[in-house]
Amino acid sequence: MNHLLNWNVKPRFGALLFSTSLLLAAGCGRNDAGMDSRPGGATRNAPPAKGTIALSVLTLTNPFFKQIGDSMTEEARKHGYDVLVVSGEFDVAKQQNQVKDFIVKKAAAIVLTPCDSIAIGPAIKEANDAGIPVFTADIACLAPGVKVVTHVATDNFGGGKEAARAVIEALGDTGGRVAIIDHKPVESCILRVKGFKEAIESHNAARSGGKIEIVADLPGGGVKDGGFRAAEDLLQAHPDLAAIFAINDPSALGARAAMEKAGKAGQIVLVGFDGSPEGKAAVKAGKLYASPIQFPDRIGVGTVQAIMRHFKGEALPPETLIPTALYRQADADKDPTVK
Repeated sequence: MNHLLNWNVKPRFGALLFSTSLLLAAGCGRNDAGMDSRPGGATRNAPPAKGTIALSVLTLTNPFFKQIGDSMTEEARKHGYDVLVVSGEFDVAKQQNQVKDFIVKKAAAIVLTPCDSIAIGPAIKEANDAGIPVFTADIACLAPGVKVVTHVATDNFGGGKEAARAVIEALGDTGGRVAIIDHKPVESCILRVKGFKEAIESHNAARSGGKIEIVADLPGGGVKDGGFRAAEDLLQAHPDLAAIFAINDPSALGARAAMEKAGKAGQIVLVGFDGSPEGKAAVKAGKLYASPIQFPDRIGVGTVQAIMRHFKGEALPPETLIPTALYRQADADKDPTVK
């Protein structure tokens, strides 16, 4: 997840009125008079809503998912649709109830970044039975027997390989012992770790010395606190650790705090995943060696475009993957958005 995360390129309506609180949660930028009241913009008449796309993300505490919601909202507005954005906050039961609510409100389409790639299956089946098309963004559904129109996501497997490339680059000819902080319930994170491990195996197979040994793989929950606890355990069990790969930037930043507490911040290479604003700032400050960056705005826009194509009756591919880009300190130094 990343990125929990960079945490897997890798990458929906009838006219309805929702309560004011739901409209605020959706971040759709419209007031009760149907006017555009987004901060920083002039008040103007919004286009008439053709319907509502309902989106439930893994969490809104991670800026990555907020960017997906914001970009979907802006793109959908161009096509005359509203977007309702809610957050599952890592709780699949809560997300299942959100899907039930979407069905009751007769959303034109449902988009999910599942809190659990398998356990979300029954909720998607309910939407299937109700005739509402379901799409996934960033995190895929792995449950059997359900229909998802298409999946738009980061190329998480490729991003995991990029993370491994950063670790290999940082450790050089010395090699060393490496640990992973993961989040197994989420498909995108599974792919990141898979790509990372495969790239490390390929690296070792091509060398006689300076090999990299993966000594541990601990859950971090995709959040800072979980990353901190996982890193504390790793540092105690493996005092000679050379590097840590965390599946998203929040996990990596939690691990960094644990490394600083243990007095080992300068001894261990740390690679995250996402390219979140906080993650990029940490790369610039040298707290993270690198982070494969994702493009959540492209995921959001691509998902809405897929929905529009589906409404027109077009056949869509099972998935669309958006490549990552490895972000190092040299990139951060040239990035005007990072302070």
